[in-house]
Order: sequence, then structure tokens, then C-alpha cells
Amino acid sequence: GDYEQGVVRLGVTLFLGVYFTVLQAFEYYEAAFSISDSVYGSTFFMATGFHGLHVLVGRTFLCVCLIRMLGLHFSRIHHFGFEAAAWY
Repeated sequence: GDYEQGVVRLGVTLFLGVYFTVLQAFEYYEAAFSISDSVYGSTFFMATGFHGLHVLVGRTFLCVCLIRMLGLHFSRIHHFGFEAAAWY
């Protein structure tokens, strides 16, 4: 039912977060410019770096939610932690 779908979908979301982080690391490695080259380089690395940090923190929140979900800590009434992580 809903529980199994929730676990699978949360797992897929976590996988996509890891995949994004790997692609971003590859993009940084292959970039023809650095953070100190120009205003463009500084802006690019700062903006994408903050977004990458946001994804990393969100992935951590969702990983904790998956662990709690597998431990049956959430119910139809008690699920604020999961909802807060999803809103982040």
C-alpha cells in the first residue's frame, strides 16, 4: 500500500540526490574555469555550490526520514518530521 510506495519513492529520491551530487562533482572537475578566474567563475561556483549544499542537507534529512520510516516511526497522524524534510 502507501507504506511500500513511500519507501520506494523515498529511495528513488535519495538515489537522484546522490546522482545529482556525482554529476555536479564531475561538472566541477571538468570545468574550464575556476572560482578565481572571473566574476562568472565566482558566480557559477557560489550559486551551484550553495545548491549542492542544499541538496546534501536535504538528502541527509530524507535519509533520516527513510530510517525512521523503516522503523515505523511515522503514521497518518504523526509525520511532521517527514513533512518538514519534504518542504526543505
